[in-house]
Amino acid sequence: MNRGREPDSRTDMNRNEGSRLLLGVSASIAAYKAAEVTSQLTRAGVSVTVLMTPNATRFVGAATFQALSWNPVFVDQYGTGSTRPEHIELAEKAALFLIAPATANILGKLAAGIGDDMVTTTALAYPKPLWLAPAMNTQMWENPIVQENIARLARFGHELIQPDDGPLACGTVGPGRLAEPDDIVARVLEHLEKIRGDS
Repeated sequence: MNRGREPDSRTDMNRNEGSRLLLGVSASIAAYKAAEVTSQLTRAGVSVTVLMTPNATRFVGAATFQALSWNPVFVDQYGTGSTRPEHIELAEKAALFLIAPATANILGKLAAGIGDDMVTTTALAYPKPLWLAPAMNTQMWENPIVQENIARLARFGHELIQPDDGPLACGTVGPGRLAEPDDIVARVLEHLEKIRGDS
């Protein structure tokens, strides 16, 4: 059940038409929530292009995201032989780049400036602050190294969508659960509306 406003009304479709969002999906069981985020944003009129790490496709297939977004899904960082690198072109055109779920692995790579897949190379080419929605086991979330990486990313201006506290796929209960799709979508739509108001 949506806790915020319904994102798929005709008014929202008109308001968000033309908004381009990149959604990076990394290897986490929480990837199924990214599918719901994709569906809600697409219904709200946002053009969502999904980028996946190769391991993310073990949890949810690229075909699912393509069907929900009506756009191609990018997994191979070496692209299709285009004359211009796809990660550069995608990064330049997006109004917002959200990574959800953002694993400890992805956060560590970004904090260190490492780009070795389609998600991280595009993220490093993206000229604006990233939006990061972490998802991981509580012990991983509370690990001092992970927290240091998060703090470093925050110092560079990247936006963190705090994980929820609750039951996790590993059977434990605590912080590290990906924020609910309704909450992520509401924040994204609010931000896109603010961007349009400022332009």
